[in-house]
Amino acid sequence: MSEKRAKLVLNAYPVLVLSNEWLEELFCPSCGSSRWCHVTKLDKTEHTVRWAPRDLWEQVAHVDPSVANPTVSEFTRREARRHRRVTEAGKRYFD
Repeated sequence: MSEKRAKLVLNAYPVLVLSNEWLEELFCPSCGSSRWCHVTKLDKTEHTVRWAPRDLWEQVAHVDPSVANPTVSEFTRREARRHRRVTEAGKRYFD
């Protein structure tokens, strides 16, 4: 996206950016799933993390957690899931 077009989009859809809280998708290695979390920065070293509630998602402009990010290519999406692939014998390819 060109800089000119990005400025037009930002002017059309004003967004409030908060430096002390954000939404982030975190991966749990024990269960192998990813969940969206609401992270709040308390000070330089302390953060609170909680599951992101649906009403918080409704406040975020133009973001839908159930739909993949359109700016990420299919190649990148596929390679990010590469660690989950298994052989016919049930072993992982990349262990």
